[in-house]
Amino acid sequence: MNIQPLADRVLIKPTPAEEKTLSGIIIPDSAKEKPLRGTVLAAGKGTKDEEMVVKENDVVMFGKYAGTEIELDGEKLLIMRQSDILAIIKD
Repeated sequence: MNIQPLADRVLIKPTPAEEKTLSGIIIPDSAKEKPLRGTVLAAGKGTKDEEMVVKENDVVMFGKYAGTEIELDGEKLLIMRQSDILAIIKD
C-alpha cells in the first residue's frame, strides 16, 4: 500500500462486521452494524499543536459515523482525524 495520511489523519482498516450472533443466527447484510473498531494502517506526522498518539498496528475504537470511507486496491478503508478516535484497545 502506497498512501501516507497528512497532518493528524489516520488510515484505518475496519474490523469486519459480525456474520452470526452468539446463538448462531446468521445476520443479513442489511442488518449488520457498521464496525466501530479497526487497525491503524498508517498515520500522519501530527500538527504543531497536536502530536500523534496512535501509530501503525494499533487497534482503535471510533465513532459510528467517523471518517470518510475510501476504496484502495479493492479494499474498503477509513481515513479520519486522530480526534475522531475514541480509544486505543490494548490486549
